[in-house]
Amino acid sequence: MWDEKNNRVRLLIIDDEPSVGNILFEVFCDRYDCIVARSGTEAMEKLGQMSFDIVLSDIDLGDMNGIDLVPLILDTSPDASVLMISGNQTIDHAIEAMRSGAFDYIKKPFDIDMVEIAVQKAHDHHQLRIAKRRHETELERLVQERTDQLQFLSYHDAVTGLPNRMLLNDRLAQALISERRGGGVGLIYVALDKLKKVQDTLGHTVTNTILKTTAERLETVFGDHATISRIDSDEFALLLPKLRSEQDVIKAVSSISENIRDPFIIGEHELYLTASIGVSMFPSDGRDPETLSKKSGAALLRARENGGDNWQYYTPGMNSSAMKRFAIEGGIRRALERDEFTVLYQPKVNAANGKITGVEALVRWEHPELGFLQPDEFIPAAEDSGSVVPLGAWVLRKACSDVRDLNDLGIPIGVAVNFSLKQLQSAGVVDEIMEILSDTGLDATLLNLEITESSIMNDLESAIETLGALKALGVSISLDDFGTGYSSFGHLKRLPIDVLKIDKSFVQDVTSDADGAALVMAMISLAQNLRLKVVAEGVETKEQLSFLNLLRCDEYQGYFFSQPVDVDSLKNLIALNSKNGTSLGK
Repeated sequence: MWDEKNNRVRLLIIDDEPSVGNILFEVFCDRYDCIVARSGTEAMEKLGQMSFDIVLSDIDLGDMNGIDLVPLILDTSPDASVLMISGNQTIDHAIEAMRSGAFDYIKKPFDIDMVEIAVQKAHDHHQLRIAKRRHETELERLVQERTDQLQFLSYHDAVTGLPNRMLLNDRLAQALISERRGGGVGLIYVALDKLKKVQDTLGHTVTNTILKTTAERLETVFGDHATISRIDSDEFALLLPKLRSEQDVIKAVSSISENIRDPFIIGEHELYLTASIGVSMFPSDGRDPETLSKKSGAALLRARENGGDNWQYYTPGMNSSAMKRFAIEGGIRRALERDEFTVLYQPKVNAANGKITGVEALVRWEHPELGFLQPDEFIPAAEDSGSVVPLGAWVLRKACSDVRDLNDLGIPIGVAVNFSLKQLQSAGVVDEIMEILSDTGLDATLLNLEITESSIMNDLESAIETLGALKALGVSISLDDFGTGYSSFGHLKRLPIDVLKIDKSFVQDVTSDADGAALVMAMISLAQNLRLKVVAEGVETKEQLSFLNLLRCDEYQGYFFSQPVDVDSLKNLIALNSKNGTSLGK
């Protein structure tokens, strides 16, 4: 270390021959802060009092072997360079010294010039170790900082900084326990009317400013008396303990409505918005977080159906979507029997050269009564009803079969298939996948299973075991929707994953929001440090792709290249892409 008093490198000379110690002192005292020890015992005292940058020690110290000092030196001065001196002419001492951690070895009798050269090399080596340690410390700080950011975003909304739905549910559960013996709790859902129209007209930047301003207004009104969270693109939720009477509810929703009606002044724009509000109460409307959330959502839906700019209590008959959900839940198994599901494929593209590298399989449902249904309309119902396991197996088998056919036609491509929590936990899942691969003839190395953070963290140890068994088959694993769950840096290091997929909610803001760009940068850097491939989802513009290329993101998928297509369209798209990288619609 640098001596704080004279700002010079500290050199410890250890030799029990006074003449040798004096000579070495005279040689180096002008350039270094030299301290001389006449014995091993004295050297140990010095080492206990201070640390040193360079140590020049005789091996034969009379009272002890100098090599025994090396571990003590490195313990007190980890970055020190140790030089050993010995009159022994055999190689044994040199080997023993180097094994103990010495940097170099000098034979007696020595030439002063050679000693000076050796000490200079030791000094240079010491400086390199200091620089390396500083770099490692800074890298650890950056990784910790980015891990903290990701941990924060696991429980908070990226745009507003408010608690997200996960944290809201946790606090709601705590509030219900606290209020179980008396009192009330109100759960109020708030949706900004026509916010999507504003976004389509003025863009994400203006929309995000509105969301941030709304969050600030709600926090100003309710402060520490409520948990305010953002739970969807245009929706907020307020958890209000001690909300007991209708007068309390009216006062709360009136304050919300009035504050949102205040104009939003954003640059040259003066915007006026209203809110739809849904209210449910504990204990009258429910005694658990899930029931209250559903009923507040149902009340909010009724407020929106009534044209917006109003508020609704939950009433038992108002949940207009209940019958639709019932029809969906009851129809999934029949739909599998009637072949009503279809699989589309969205290409994954090399971000650098524009070539298709693989596809993601996406299931759709052509319901005979409800029409064409997107996954978010029926997958949650499938999970709740237990139908997601047979549905997932059907999708996997269909995707493996289609991709095997493509490979038979000379189109070498792999496929990624979403894998749900219930599939991951189902008995015999590894054997089932082996059977599907065997039946379809698809090479296991061409199959990638995409799992979400939440499905892994639900039972981490079991998930690691199952995923390890799947990887042993040759199957690769992607961590899907990264950043929306709650995995920590420590967990990521343990998971047997190959690919990190950045959720589209983060990608959409990279060219319009500095915080969003910094977050994606941190995610890609984290993945690269863990030697994982990075795939960005939801890329819709050339500017987003250019930004991802700057960060050396490996692959992307999204409407900028192609929407999901059927297998026949996929063949044509791959053929076209293999020639010139052209995508559909361009």
